[in-house]
Amino acid sequence: MHAYEFNTIVRDGIIHVPKQFSEENFSRVRVILLADSVKKDSEPCNSKFTAMRLKTKGFTFNREEAHER
Repeated sequence: MHAYEFNTIVRDGIIHVPKQFSEENFSRVRVILLADSVKKDSEPCNSKFTAMRLKTKGFTFNREEAHER
C-alpha cells in the first residue's frame, strides 16, 4: 500500500481528489480524515432535552390494532 497526502476542501460532504492522483487506477483506498478547525459560522446547538413522564397504568397493548396502523 502506498500513502499519498494532499490538502483539499470538502464541499457538500464530497472530498475532491487532485488530478495528479485521480488519474491513478486505485482499486481500494483508505481515507483518514484529519480536520484542521471547526467552521466559525456554525451556531451552537440550543437543543435542550427534558424528561418526559408517561402514565401507562391501565394501558393495554393490542398487537392486531398496532399492525393495522
